[in-house]
Amino acid sequence: MNREICIHAWSCSYFINNEKQWVPGKLSLTPRCLKFTADKTGEILVSFHLSCISEIKKESSTFIFSSITILEKGLAKHWFSSLYPNRNVVFNVLEHFWREELLSPHGTGTATSASQSTKGKQLVDLVSDSEKRLEDTARVLHHQGEQFDNIIKGLDKIESQMDVADRMLTQLESPAWWPFSAQSKKASSDVKAQETASSASSTAPGIEGLILKIPVVFTNKKDSNLQQGNLSVFVSALEISDLRNHVVHRYEREDVDDIKVVTPYEIIVRHRFIGKPDIYHRILSAKMHDAISILELQYKKKMELLEGALLFTGGNKSPQADEGTSGSFWHSGQLPNLLDKAVGFIDGIVQSGNSPDGGAQAQVQVQTVTEEETQELRQVLRKMKTLALDTETELQKQGEALEVISSSTDRATLTIDKQNHRMRKLL
Repeated sequence: MNREICIHAWSCSYFINNEKQWVPGKLSLTPRCLKFTADKTGEILVSFHLSCISEIKKESSTFIFSSITILEKGLAKHWFSSLYPNRNVVFNVLEHFWREELLSPHGTGTATSASQSTKGKQLVDLVSDSEKRLEDTARVLHHQGEQFDNIIKGLDKIESQMDVADRMLTQLESPAWWPFSAQSKKASSDVKAQETASSASSTAPGIEGLILKIPVVFTNKKDSNLQQGNLSVFVSALEISDLRNHVVHRYEREDVDDIKVVTPYEIIVRHRFIGKPDIYHRILSAKMHDAISILELQYKKKMELLEGALLFTGGNKSPQADEGTSGSFWHSGQLPNLLDKAVGFIDGIVQSGNSPDGGAQAQVQVQTVTEEETQELRQVLRKMKTLALDTETELQKQGEALEVISSSTDRATLTIDKQNHRMRKLL
């Protein structure tokens, strides 16, 4: 279904070379194809695979002004003019998706070879994509685990400093004739300064951990000024930069108020204000699905799927996803069990192919899944099972860390309240 999604469409005119005339219509871009539909007749006059494009250029002449030309490999040259909102916007988006298609593993061949790929190859690609999503999830959890470790270290330092503060307060509460009273006050202030410095330094490591960086085209307006750049997903922020890696805007994690998923290739990030305009950016990318899988973990309650994204996912969510209980999927051990079944299913295919009574059935299966594809599927699924088990272990570890953090925070809060009360009595 993802090949039929319309990423973007622009009003323009197409030059029919045989009839020597311009025809108004709409130029539509999907993840794999580009087509032009005439407004008057609704006929598709041009339709070709992105991998068939050999060149995209901005051109103009005495007869044609401000146009985009697209050259097919060994075929005709297509002219598009009167582009809305402007030529630069359309060119940036087309060039981005064309370049990503050429760089992708399945984009090196032609549309014909892609359509002739075996079912086994399609299954391998699907499982490999799922493996990549699982690796992204494991990477995010790893960064999150590092943050929990830093928090625990910071709390341990705070508790040790509070012990020192408690000893100093005990000395201050002694009678006035106690000879070390003045020195104790000075020591107490030094302890507070050290505590502040240690708590600040404990949160510093790992904050800027880069999780993912993808090429994008972006704008902070509705339809104009789409420009090429990069989207960087950090543990604590989202950052948009231009092609020279100059930061255009940075959204701190607490600044992100909502993320709208328009399609699997387009999102809108917004920071809301009262009394002044909101800050938002519309971001398109051929690799946006890589970022969405990570953003769902970081900004789950702030993400909204619009109609185009719901069509892509089929519009059906599990009750667990609606309730935000994704962790139950891991803790229940469902994923490792499912992967075990998948490996067993593939082994069954191979065994039936080698058995004497499975001749006719095996012959059909070999046409669908080759031996090499079967071996690759088995390897990917076993790797996914290892990742799933590691992720389940990491989640259990983080659950224990959260309990430690919660109890340490409660103890620290009680200790601070007691020490504040003691200090008020001394003033």
